[in-house]
Amino acid sequence: MASAALASTSAGKGVAGVGTDALFSSLYFELHRLAKMELARQGGLARISVTTLLHEAHLDMAGRETSFPDRARFMGYSARVMRGLIIDHIRTCAAVKRGAEFEITSLSADINEAPVDVIELFLISNALDALAKIEPEFAELVDLKFFCGFSFAEIAALQKLSERTVQRRWERARIYLRCWISGKLAV
Repeated sequence: MASAALASTSAGKGVAGVGTDALFSSLYFELHRLAKMELARQGGLARISVTTLLHEAHLDMAGRETSFPDRARFMGYSARVMRGLIIDHIRTCAAVKRGAEFEITSLSADINEAPVDVIELFLISNALDALAKIEPEFAELVDLKFFCGFSFAEIAALQKLSERTVQRRWERARIYLRCWISGKLAV
């Protein structure tokens, strides 16, 4: 079953009949790369391993009855689930009850690393959730571009749109997110 899922995902066919477990196992290495990229993007705020994040995402996704028409939607949904798990993990670690008032640093910390602002991370997450309510296609585009690392050409092929249309939508989504984060856009 997993090889059938891999064959249908690589051929670009719909994967609606294939279960989440089969998709997960056939795309495991790509999902592992995605999880690693997500954790690296957080700048060390999330103290969770790549494998743990990946398996937590699988458990979260397996508990829901969801079908995916294609590989891109599965990867986008996986990225969204991982982002949510990372945000929840950071919130838990940032709770004062868990000792958030103390910052653990090592003597060999690189000064060149730009620290990731937890508040900014929450703002981005909330802005993306708000965008998903208003323009779900734009939110999916942000997930595919930013979180999955797909190029405009790959996204255009997956969504059966022209590359220029995808670029225009990307610009509109970026403007919306920037306005929402800066507070110029009412909720």
